Amino acid sequence: MSPVTPVAIVDPADPRLAPYAAMRERDLVGRQGRFIVEGEVTLRLMASARARFRTESVLLAPERWPGLADVLGRLGAPVYLAGKPVMSAVAGFPIHRGVLAVGLAGPAPEPAALVPQPPAPALVLGLAGLTNHDNVGACLRNAAAFGADAVLLDAASCDPLYRKAIRVSAGAALITPFARLPAGADWLAIARSLALEPLALSPSGRETLDAAPPPARALLLLGTEGPGLPAGLMARARTLRIPMASGFDSLNVATAGALALSRLAGAAGRLIPAPAAGPDPREDC
Repeated sequence: MSPVTPVAIVDPADPRLAPYAAMRERDLVGRQGRFIVEGEVTLRLMASARARFRTESVLLAPERWPGLADVLGRLGAPVYLAGKPVMSAVAGFPIHRGVLAVGLAGPAPEPAALVPQPPAPALVLGLAGLTNHDNVGACLRNAAAFGADAVLLDAASCDPLYRKAIRVSAGAALITPFARLPAGADWLAIARSLALEPLALSPSGRETLDAAPPPARALLLLGTEGPGLPAGLMARARTLRIPMASGFDSLNVATAGALALSRLAGAAGRLIPAPAAGPDPREDC
């Protein structure tokens, strides 16, 4: 770990803070391969061995420096200290946590580089047409929680590195491998090329989630809320549904995905068993 000497900045117009400027607006139009990270949890993930992206710089409120100095040396990036009024003036809205960083996305990976080669088991999550950043972030969080090997997104799905998606993912977007498919890509052709069995999740699925053993190499496909997955895809894929109470068949896409991932991961032995219960401390009371 290399020691880091933070640099104090008092002028919101300082050019070193330019990547942080007008964060709300610039998130919508891109940052030339950069993305914004907010909060201590995500910053620590950026500094972890599991992080998939490099850090260009860190911007902290001065009072946050002592508690984060231990991890910042692992980033190899300059650290700037600025009061929250300066941070808020640069970002364009009030900054309360006092922890920001700029990450570098780097070259986009190919799906084949992320999925284990057959005959090894594989669990991949596919997001088709998810345009809500909260849902994409939550799906990345689920993928990390249930040990999916990768997440694939079609061209219509929103960017997992949008700052709100990162925040909702609890930083999982920074450590979970994901790749974007080209516009017009055929999910079933992608599945064949990767030796994955496509499983299309829908309230109208022909099988219940727990009706049959899951495949050793699965691509779980989730569609946007409302329209769901395209009818043509559903007609060609193995389709699954989650049993629900009579009269209501609607779950948030991330919630439905979590249930399906839990089933697939559990059947594949990917989940860590709960630790054995220790003695109840109340017995000594």
